[in-house]
Amino acid sequence: MIRGGSPTLAVARATADSVDVEQLATVAARTFALACPPTVPPGSVASFVDTNLSAARFAQYLTDPERAVLTAQRAKRIIGYAMLIRGVGEDPDVRRAVDIGPAAELSKMYVLPEHHGAGVAAALMEHALDTAAGWGARCVWLGVNQENERAQRFYAKSGFAVAGTRTFQVGARRENDFVMVRHLR
Repeated sequence: MIRGGSPTLAVARATADSVDVEQLATVAARTFALACPPTVPPGSVASFVDTNLSAARFAQYLTDPERAVLTAQRAKRIIGYAMLIRGVGEDPDVRRAVDIGPAAELSKMYVLPEHHGAGVAAALMEHALDTAAGWGARCVWLGVNQENERAQRFYAKSGFAVAGTRTFQVGARRENDFVMVRHLR
């Protein structure tokens, strides 16, 4: 379908059979690097990408029943993705910030920069919140770098509020994140 002269946006939960993990990993590597503060050394970004955002890792994520990987596609090309993980995890700072359960973490939410401002992130967010609600989550939480003001504005517009802080390892470097929470019901 074509709307307004551009291919229709399709957002769906990805499966091992429905998505090209190489394409997904390429989008993940490109968008993660853009979201990092400029002070993060390229080697730290590359280390994080190699460890967490490779095609092999996405193949594992897609078969993990505790995760949901969502993709946004136009003309069968991935232009953004999100990943949810059931629960809160073991980080004591996150446990203090996330005050109700069950919860789901919005672990990843990235859109290629040439598609910013086109409603892609909002569509991914809507699908992510629906997925978390379908799991029975009462809230969704996320970590966002304290220097990433663009993302913070988007999350606040999506109903998230700062509830605490945590540290996040990117390669050999420790970054400071806000923990943001949105209650679902």
